[in-house]
Amino acid sequence: MSHKVHITDTLTKNKVPLETIEPGIVKMYVCGPTVYNYIHIGNARPMVVFDAFRRFLEFVGYKVIMVQNFTDIDDKIINEANEWGVDWKTVADTFIAEYFHDAHLLGVRAANYHPRTTDFVEDIVEAVKRIIENGYAYPVENGDVYFSVRKLPGYGKLSGKNPDDLRAGARVDISDAKKDPLDFVLWKSAKPGEPKWESPWCAGRPGWHIECSVMSQKLLGDMFDIHGGGEDLIFPHHEDEIAQGEALTGKPPAKYWMHNGMIIVRGDKMSKSLGNTFMVREAVRKYGKDGVKIFLLSKHYRSPMEFSDEILSDNMKAATRVHNTLKRFTEKYKYPLVPKEDTEMKEYIDKFVEALSDDFNTPIALSIIFDVSKELNKAMDSGDDQRALKMYHLIKRVFGPVLGIFDAEIVTTEISSDIVDNVIQKVIDLRTEFRKQKQYDLADKVRNTLLEAGVKLLDTPEGTKYEIVEGEK
Repeated sequence: MSHKVHITDTLTKNKVPLETIEPGIVKMYVCGPTVYNYIHIGNARPMVVFDAFRRFLEFVGYKVIMVQNFTDIDDKIINEANEWGVDWKTVADTFIAEYFHDAHLLGVRAANYHPRTTDFVEDIVEAVKRIIENGYAYPVENGDVYFSVRKLPGYGKLSGKNPDDLRAGARVDISDAKKDPLDFVLWKSAKPGEPKWESPWCAGRPGWHIECSVMSQKLLGDMFDIHGGGEDLIFPHHEDEIAQGEALTGKPPAKYWMHNGMIIVRGDKMSKSLGNTFMVREAVRKYGKDGVKIFLLSKHYRSPMEFSDEILSDNMKAATRVHNTLKRFTEKYKYPLVPKEDTEMKEYIDKFVEALSDDFNTPIALSIIFDVSKELNKAMDSGDDQRALKMYHLIKRVFGPVLGIFDAEIVTTEISSDIVDNVIQKVIDLRTEFRKQKQYDLADKVRNTLLEAGVKLLDTPEGTKYEIVEGEK
């Protein structure tokens, strides 16, 4: 590898060289969704970021083993099941299937493993037993088991939170059997009517944090290379995973921690509870796969990013410009050959790899793709076929696949072009009629409505023509 890969480690707060536990292999665990609803564009950011990061690591020569879990038992899932009048498993199975549908729409590859919490309950029970035996957890009268945070020196090191400060702000219920308000649940007793599994302490189910510790350990070993997820998981989820890992094995579960920033909508984090979400399938339908992915990769992964219709629309236009350039090339050169790499291509590839090796700087990598797209247009304008072939190859066969973009033509709906033409012509005829009757307001309304739908009208001496302008308004 000509460029050493560097990442920012949340634990040390430093940019560090990626030194894997096993040479040439990256073992990576990325926290997945709690499956009680469709995924929104906030959920999609870690999906797209870590999928692209995995692709890049593979591009520079690593073998990547990636795990992404599904939390398939949780209060939210149980509540949803009660509303539907079905069991919890039906809800979980439904939204796991919907997750894969949306991941496919986004062009996000499946991980090597997608474990479900409920498939690891026996292992979780054994892990909780070991944590109790090691002196870091205790059962209480009703059968709940709590992790004793005070027993672990250094708790708070990932988030930078001081346990004393946390304790001062904690609330304690009178009925709470915890020894310390900071202690978190490893095993919780089931309420009447809730799903439950047997354990030495009570019939119940796993706490949230223990599931990831057990599944990552079972699939990747006691310590793996990278643990990823959204920054909202740093505390308490990932902090508690470190605590559990150290209580179980004497070492933290992951060597490095990577966290992506949140998506902000008018000052608030995007979340289902705030009601400000935008579903992935909606976004892909409206802005296209590549428009959505370019949006999600357009800011450095650690930075927060603002969501708005205008920003996504701009990213769709940028994606469309590149797609149109690629389409122009394939129409001109029906069977493009694979060019022999030369100095110019190597320079572009080196710059691209250098950007992504420097803490996965996707904004710079995207700017390189847009530059190459402009050069492709220039080469076609000047008739420089060899240079055009090189620029096309860079986008379509090198850069695009690394970021999971421009790997297919723009998907259009399965409607005959004759039908589309006929419908648009009827609307043009309606507008013409309005103009004849001097109802110019209505005529303008028709024109603007068509433009919003991506159809631009051109009034010519030969009559009104139209052109499809993907993404323009």
